[in-house]
Amino acid sequence: MAEFDAISKEDTKLHDGAFHEVLKSTQEAIVLPPWVTLSIRLRPGVWEYIRVNVNALVVEELSVAEYLRFKEELVDGSSNDNFLLELDFKSLTSSFPRPTLTKSIGNGVEFLNRHLSAKMFHDKDSMHPLLDFLRTHACKGKPLICLPRH
Repeated sequence: MAEFDAISKEDTKLHDGAFHEVLKSTQEAIVLPPWVTLSIRLRPGVWEYIRVNVNALVVEELSVAEYLRFKEELVDGSSNDNFLLELDFKSLTSSFPRPTLTKSIGNGVEFLNRHLSAKMFHDKDSMHPLLDFLRTHACKGKPLICLPRH
């Protein structure tokens, strides 16, 4: 990026244009001639993938699967799509809370604690399994975490 900044300062069209903004947001570039593929992080959690044919100067948007296939070709060469393993974990995470604020990034434990405690205290029935769990922990017949009510 430093080299591009040095060159583009001489040409304001290049420095102030959209291409400069794309390069600033680019996290990864893959070169497999005639293609240059870019992963662009627009903001936290939002990605776009494009590839540019440098011979024809054609830009194409890629899906995540296409981008990952392109990365695999860099390592393995051309792949045979008949034997491509693809795992979809979306069904496992559909009810999982997701941070929506940028300030939550890097604070996953705090985010989950807030979510779980809010859920627990709004739904009183969800506290019973937790209390049962805490009451079952004992050493030599003495409870470790929760004392029984008398």
